Order: sequence, then C-alpha cells, then structure tokens
Amino acid sequence: MDWMLRDLAESVPQTRHVVVLSADGLRIAQHGDDQDAADRLAAACAGLQSLAGAVGAELPQGDGRMRMVVIELVGGFFYLMAAGPRAYLAVLAQEGVDAGLMGQRMRDLVARIGEHLTTPPRLDGSPG
Repeated sequence: MDWMLRDLAESVPQTRHVVVLSADGLRIAQHGDDQDAADRLAAACAGLQSLAGAVGAELPQGDGRMRMVVIELVGGFFYLMAAGPRAYLAVLAQEGVDAGLMGQRMRDLVARIGEHLTTPPRLDGSPG
C-alpha cells in the first residue's frame, strides 16, 4: 500500500502526510517519515469521524455515515475520507494545495483500493 500512498502524495503538490487508519484511530499505513505525527493524526481522526457521523445523522435523509471532512486551517488543509468499512484515508496538506485535485485523487485512490482498506472490528483489544 505504501507505493499507492506515495503516489497520492507526489501527485498533489503541498501534501505533507497521508495516513490510512482504522475507525478506532490506529494507523494502518502512512506516507511520510514522521510516524509520531501519523499516529497523532490517526488518533485525532477517530474523534473527528465520530463527530461527523453524529452531525450527519441530523440530516433528514442522512444515515450518519461520513463521506469526507475538509478542514481549512491556518497554514493548510486537512482531509478525512471514508475508505471502506471501518477504514479511513487522511491527508494533511500545506497552504497552496489544489483542494479540488486532492479530493479527486483521494476518491480515485479509495475507488481503486477501498476493499483493501477495510479493517475488521476489534474484539477485546485484539484484531477481529
């Protein structure tokens, strides 16, 4: 999976981190050298996807499932996209990133390998 994440990062200038994570916030794969940053992003994403689901459940036709969250920050953007059951793709990019291109590349990646990004539920703290 590493080469696919690297391809995403290299195809969109200003990309800083690419992380695949489970719904409970554990890093599955990453592109970038800083494993601590990838772990922090993955952990933060668990709360963010839960919050997005709660907000989405308030929509009349919504079912509470999050598709994509984009946060514009001072200095850049953060993207979180559902990538399969209980799996997510997260990207942190610097200011100046082409937001439309990033969204398109993330959707393309999820469409190509989404079934490989699925994580089973964890039971008693161990992989299910």
